[in-house]
Amino acid sequence: MKGNSSNSGNPQQGQHSASAGTLAASPRSRPRPRLAVFKFASCDGCQLSLLDCEDELLAAAEAVEIAYFPEASSRMEPGPYDLALVEGSITTPHDAQRIQEVRRCSRFVVTIGACATAGGIQSLKNWAHHEDYLKWVYARPEFISTLATSTPIADHIRVDYELRGCPINRHQLLEVILAFVRGQRPKLATHSVCLDCKLKGTVCVEVAQGIPCLGPITHTGCGAICPTYDRGCYGCFGPAAQPNCRSLTDHCLQTGTSASTLLPLLRNFNGYAPEFREASNRVEALSAAAASVKEPIDE
Repeated sequence: MKGNSSNSGNPQQGQHSASAGTLAASPRSRPRPRLAVFKFASCDGCQLSLLDCEDELLAAAEAVEIAYFPEASSRMEPGPYDLALVEGSITTPHDAQRIQEVRRCSRFVVTIGACATAGGIQSLKNWAHHEDYLKWVYARPEFISTLATSTPIADHIRVDYELRGCPINRHQLLEVILAFVRGQRPKLATHSVCLDCKLKGTVCVEVAQGIPCLGPITHTGCGAICPTYDRGCYGCFGPAAQPNCRSLTDHCLQTGTSASTLLPLLRNFNGYAPEFREASNRVEALSAAAASVKEPIDE
């Protein structure tokens, strides 16, 4: 089951393949796998996506034993666990230690959401001085224990699978759980949001309206919601498989998009994902170099 949602599966499967019926039909000849759900620095949105599964969640509870899920129940059983779903990034010394314990007591670890897979929106502090943030937000910052960075779970432990999104797609999550129960590799789409627009017949907002759009380099999962409503994609599902970020950013800059517009798009929920991070740093460097060039003085 090793891998991540950006490089596995059939593009025509995975979005809605897990259903209440298929989960309930899982073999019961052996003890149910024990599932744990852990939270680190995050907004809880990805855990809520699991709770939003409604009927499918009941079927999932039949296929696995939900042993630890503080968001859903006060009944919390100790490990070991067969499958751990981890939401959130690592932002404190305590969490840096706690994630090690999660790894030790879990057979498989799956990170869910932008915070866990790319550092989340809180990784914006990675480009700033976190002491300044503490002073602006807290009246007594000396009582706050925090790291200078917000980093994905895979920077701290071995991760068996990554499921991206802000929040995650609940159908993709059910597919991952179902694949685990069956001992299979999840079958998730790998194409970009750009292809979703073509499949839906949505007119390209970049071409038709000149709106900067990250759809060509962003992983599928949202159904191309933003372009459908005349807004450029801002990368909430992270980098697609083998994204050509340099080509897209060069095109945007050459067609009149300013670096001040492009940087916030790249430095968003998944801004610290390596592909987006490299692209934004390059755009910033190009902008700084251009600003340092002085216009010639007319004689």
